[in-house]
Amino acid sequence: MDLATFFIQCLNALQYGLLLFLVASGLTLIFGIMGVINLAHGSFYMIGAYLAYALAPLVAATFGGGFFTVLAIGLVLAVLLGYVLEWAFFSFLYQREHLQQVLMTYGLILVFEELRSMLVGDDVHGVPVPPLLAGTLPLGDVMTYPVYRLFVSAVCLLLAGAMYLVFTRTRLGMMIRAGSAGPAQREMVQSLGVDIKFLYRVVFAAGVAIAVLAGMVAAPVSSVYPGMGNTVLIICFVVVVIGGIGSIRGALLAALLIGIVDTFGKVLLPQAAGVLVYVLMALILLWKPDGLFRAG
Repeated sequence: MDLATFFIQCLNALQYGLLLFLVASGLTLIFGIMGVINLAHGSFYMIGAYLAYALAPLVAATFGGGFFTVLAIGLVLAVLLGYVLEWAFFSFLYQREHLQQVLMTYGLILVFEELRSMLVGDDVHGVPVPPLLAGTLPLGDVMTYPVYRLFVSAVCLLLAGAMYLVFTRTRLGMMIRAGSAGPAQREMVQSLGVDIKFLYRVVFAAGVAIAVLAGMVAAPVSSVYPGMGNTVLIICFVVVVIGGIGSIRGALLAALLIGIVDTFGKVLLPQAAGVLVYVLMALILLWKPDGLFRAG
């Protein structure tokens, strides 16, 4: 492997890892902070990809095109979807057993898959890269790297920084951390006048919006196809477990580690590439059974 190829694989690993973090951060918000095992989280990623596909012609006909307009409209719809789902379904799961959470969220997967099949069919679709980001950057004399992949990495980094600031520097982040500390602390926070139910609704809507955004920005790279959320869901649970349940910084580090192992594994050990991520998880859990970081 020459230096240019190594550099390209490093960029691919970074982009894949950051995209995984974008999806897994929403999962760790819902799973780690709210205590809900949300098997439907991968479906939100799928919904984002199909929104990017379905909204593009509508936005082009109404506003004259614009990928960023599609992203903005998709985010608004995602926040509304998350808010309604939490109010209608997930708000009843906080005091339930994990088995009931699994059954209901698995039911949501089936509902979303059937709705997807009825509305857009079962074909594989492609989402074009926006013209503004369709170029490439030269890496050496022969190789180039797509600008859009760098854009995806930049979006993920900006959102990671925004989440860090929200959780550590704002009153909302303080309330979320206080409300996630345990049942006794939740009662104390409620006694101080904080509406925990509304706070959880906001957190859930944010988690859904992050997953939908990840699906929308990934659509031009990975294409859009049925069941695309299932594979993402499995790997995102691996990210959450490795990083530590409820830890945003843990999810970031775990996603980057998985990106490196998966990308270079496909290049150096293609026969074992599908197993390496789970070997990594096993080794880290043997070393630190609670994950790399505690919640926070």
